Amino acid sequence: MSSKQKKSITRIAAGAALLAAAMLLPLEGWLRLLPFLAAYLTVGGGVLMRAGRNILNGQVFDENFLMSIATIGAFAVGEYAEGVVVMLFSQIGQLFESYAVGRSRESIASLMNIRPDSATVLREGRLITVDPYNVGIGEIIVVEPGEKIPLDGIVRSGASSIDSSALTGESLPRDIVSGSEALSGCINLTGVLEIEVTKEFGESTVSKILELVENAASKKAKTENFITKFARYYTPCVVAAAVLLAVVPPLIFSEPFSGWINRALIFLVISCPCALVISVPLSFYGGIGGASKRGILIKGSNYLEALSKTEMVVMDKTGTLTKGTFSVESVNPVDISAEKLLEYAALAESYSNHPISASLIRAYGRETDLSRVSNARESAGHGVMADVDGLPVLAGNAKLMKEAGVDCSVPARPGTAVHVAVDGRYAGYILIADEIKEDAKNAVEEMRKAGVKKTVMLTGDAGSVAVYIAGKLGIDEVHSELLPADKLDQVERLGKETSKEGKLAFVGDGINDAPVLSQADIGIAMGGLGSDAAIEAADIVIMDDRPSKIPVAIRISRKTMRIVWQNIIFSLAVKAAVLALGAVGIATMWEAVFADVGVSVIAILNAVRLIRGEKTRV
Repeated sequence: MSSKQKKSITRIAAGAALLAAAMLLPLEGWLRLLPFLAAYLTVGGGVLMRAGRNILNGQVFDENFLMSIATIGAFAVGEYAEGVVVMLFSQIGQLFESYAVGRSRESIASLMNIRPDSATVLREGRLITVDPYNVGIGEIIVVEPGEKIPLDGIVRSGASSIDSSALTGESLPRDIVSGSEALSGCINLTGVLEIEVTKEFGESTVSKILELVENAASKKAKTENFITKFARYYTPCVVAAAVLLAVVPPLIFSEPFSGWINRALIFLVISCPCALVISVPLSFYGGIGGASKRGILIKGSNYLEALSKTEMVVMDKTGTLTKGTFSVESVNPVDISAEKLLEYAALAESYSNHPISASLIRAYGRETDLSRVSNARESAGHGVMADVDGLPVLAGNAKLMKEAGVDCSVPARPGTAVHVAVDGRYAGYILIADEIKEDAKNAVEEMRKAGVKKTVMLTGDAGSVAVYIAGKLGIDEVHSELLPADKLDQVERLGKETSKEGKLAFVGDGINDAPVLSQADIGIAMGGLGSDAAIEAADIVIMDDRPSKIPVAIRISRKTMRIVWQNIIFSLAVKAAVLALGAVGIATMWEAVFADVGVSVIAILNAVRLIRGEKTRV
């Protein structure tokens, strides 16, 4: 509990005690006014001061003004107790608001705790502690167990487990060794690490994330902006209506002013728009905070609202649905053993830095003896040629085999086939495939359950591979062999298939897909951890490589909007009913208090549901 909340509780308790004393003391006339006035100023002095300040600043018609006028009016007509009670319950409502806002900030505040206070840098053989802003690229920083990694870099010495939960929402530690990438904001758990800095602090992962979070509040949803504008016009209208209610009926019906003034005061208390003004922004804030707990960063409530209307999800293949790393799926020899086929291919590819070459060497699993390889050369777009143990070896695609006059087999299933010929004779092929992420299929299924009508995959890969992967994942539509410009055209075309209010979300890896991320209604960067392009181009950043976070984000957005509209409809319905009763003299100040404070508290408690950590369902 904050010190401000403690002071508020003390003030409310003191005001309640003074009110009880005022009601029990047998005083008359002006003496009766004094204890009520003391209770009123104790609990409502801050409201009166804020109202006065706002009037001086030109902000007349707000909830502080309404509350002040209504309670001062109650004292003017001799309803001292009711004036104090209205202000007392108003402060109780604000206390609930403060508590709810505090809860909603916790998840984001925990994210903000990733900001490092200092960095230990190795300079001239000595370790010195400096501000992270003062560490340059190429310098070596030392991170002890239990410390935050202050800057992005590459581990040059040491091995450890790191906690990346503040960035990704992933609870399991991740092991890093020499050569591994180390990202700022993670916590070093076990061993001492020496890290070579690759980015200045202002460009580091932690800085980019903190900037994103800090700016999220400025990007308001249409619903949120509407409520703000509504309150701006609504408040002066109800003040004018209250004045008319106090003046016109007594003049027309020749009745005493006191009764109608009391109705007008009740009308003002009822009409206070606190429930809407508080609960709607709080709901969006809670949704963004709840998403951040799960490693999903949403740049503003406008994107959260747009995501709730998602009808179509378009996804890149490599890096989004697949791991983007090639691996050997099968070895298919002809008149040679599988081990020997793989050995010839790995040795021939040993001088190439192509990802396919790397996958063959990994599958070989042994150190390549380069002394066995000579005359190695590479043909772009075809493959490699080399002499292995004195024999000419070709390793590449069907085009390379055709040029060499070697007949090759047609693979039984889609994938990238590396055909191998030894001494002019076909030796078989090795099938290379991009691995599908473990949760990709489940992610597509959950999207449908979350209300997505259509899923689409875009890729530059070959048609047979694209169709195969799309079939395995259950994706509705696939487009292959696309250049980056083609992806833009496809997203534009697919966007026309959505309804007038429906939105298209594009999910990419945040690096190659930055233009498409910007073009889509909602751009979602997958695996944005450490990717500047992801954080810059996307509206929503999923901080790990798990596509299953996409339906989670959609569920959170839809639950947020559901709670927002529940609060709007409930608040307006109750207020309309009690306003009507107040205008005809049926509702008392107690009903007025419920219509204001009671509705606000209920709406706030409803919004707080978004902040809880339980699984969010549609």
